[in-house]
Amino acid sequence: MISERDIFQRTELLMGSDYLNLAAQKRIIIFGVGGVGSWCAEMLMRSGIGHLTLVDSDKIAVTNINRQLMATTQTIGRVKVDVLKERLLEINPNADIISLQAVYSPETADSFKLETYDFIIDAIDSLSNKVHLLQFASQMPGILFSSMGAALKIDPLRIKVDEFWKVKGCPLGAALRTKIKKLGGVQKKILCVYSDEVLENKGEKLLMESENTVVSQWDIKKARINGTMSYLPAMFGMTLASLVIKEIVSEPMEILLK
Repeated sequence: MISERDIFQRTELLMGSDYLNLAAQKRIIIFGVGGVGSWCAEMLMRSGIGHLTLVDSDKIAVTNINRQLMATTQTIGRVKVDVLKERLLEINPNADIISLQAVYSPETADSFKLETYDFIIDAIDSLSNKVHLLQFASQMPGILFSSMGAALKIDPLRIKVDEFWKVKGCPLGAALRTKIKKLGGVQKKILCVYSDEVLENKGEKLLMESENTVVSQWDIKKARINGTMSYLPAMFGMTLASLVIKEIVSEPMEILLK
């Protein structure tokens, strides 16, 4: 039988056993397991995180294959969080993974018991629900990280991390700031992953040919569908995971001794 010590041997070599012990105790919830959230989840699992909750209402569509970790021609039509959970348990069978096929919204916010998590990761793309999540989660004791939009970008060197109010050059960030400012702001610092690169869709005519375009139920609810490359959302997700790991590493040693 393969042990966790075997799985994370190289991680322990770099980070030490104290890190692994602490990472195994952390409870993390990820809202949205698409192109950003799915890769974030896998990197956290491969980094020794022991408790992970995945939240997403969608099923895998053919248009997800170019960028979402668990999307293949064999998984089309299956529930995203369930497929991702299966994959993550293949990495660490001992992990505690909860998959919730659900939508975060003002009406469902309390059901997720955010006060019980050490880290809350926002990787959703519904503007109104994202606004509520950032405001609501900023009132919780856990640390909150957020992803801005990863579409319409190709240059990984322009990916940045900054505090929410300092995000510049990102249309989604600007829209969020405008709405959240009117609603009274957030209660604490939120680090965001973003890029100030904004390209234009060159394949607009594809959206006009609806009879030849297969989109997911989530896609057709969007006001606009934007093109996305395979690696940019993944790098956003990996950067989010790195923020969690760096935060765990920075915790004072006395916490490890409790």
